Amino acid sequence: MDFIPMPSADVLGVVIAISSVAIAAASYYYVLSRKPKGCLDPQKFKEFKLIKKTQISPDTARFRFSLPTPKSVLGLPAVSYVLCRAKDREGQEIIRSYTPITLDSQVGYFELVIKMYPEGKMSQHFREMREGDYLAVKGPEIPFDYKPGQVRAFGMIAGGSGITPMFQLTRAILENPKDKTIVHLIYANTTFEDILLKEDLDDFASKFPDRFKVYYVLSQPPEAWTGGSGHVSKEMIQNHCPPPAPDIRILRCGPPGMSEAVAAHLNALGYSSSMQYDFF
Repeated sequence: MDFIPMPSADVLGVVIAISSVAIAAASYYYVLSRKPKGCLDPQKFKEFKLIKKTQISPDTARFRFSLPTPKSVLGLPAVSYVLCRAKDREGQEIIRSYTPITLDSQVGYFELVIKMYPEGKMSQHFREMREGDYLAVKGPEIPFDYKPGQVRAFGMIAGGSGITPMFQLTRAILENPKDKTIVHLIYANTTFEDILLKEDLDDFASKFPDRFKVYYVLSQPPEAWTGGSGHVSKEMIQNHCPPPAPDIRILRCGPPGMSEAVAAHLNALGYSSSMQYDFF
């Protein structure tokens, strides 16, 4: 009877090591394959059902849209927006861009915060939307490619509904325990009632006091107001944003007049163009 020679201990070790690597790789790709696929399509509009509409200020509402299953994700990278399509009262198609305030950490739904202007055609559509209606959405569009640790700190200056991209990015940073980026937000509005997502922002500040700070500015503040008054000034930026440095970035998003004034302040304070980014 012939005997088959057994492999040496060294050969066995190599075989076991290769097998372990193969098993680990297979497991990794299996996990990736199990990751939910995003529901968005960058090439065509898809319909999503409105399941909750909450008025959060006199002219602004929070809209929650359901995804196909409770475990579905929208497929939205940080700092990206979607295109929404509707028809006006004359039957003409209108398309506008909006930044969801949710990320893929929220499964089964996504949310938009929409400021509804008196003469806006898309504003009129959102104003008339009722729970059970559908919205056509396409995307994502990624204007600002953010990666964790990209900068040491962000200074964010937002006005009105310009808070939405700032909120989305802040949420992405704070939800990632490996991202040590610090966020300083100046948020300007007309009245106290105009402050959008204040409860969420205050919750961020409470939970992450070393990573997120917010300073509210009102042009028509109530009595006993302890925040900023008037318009965003150079002094406010100096006191509440990181100073100019190669590893910081100042983001701004708001009405054109405010954005232009803030840009002038930033330039005067020594922030180079590479340290600034304007969302709109």
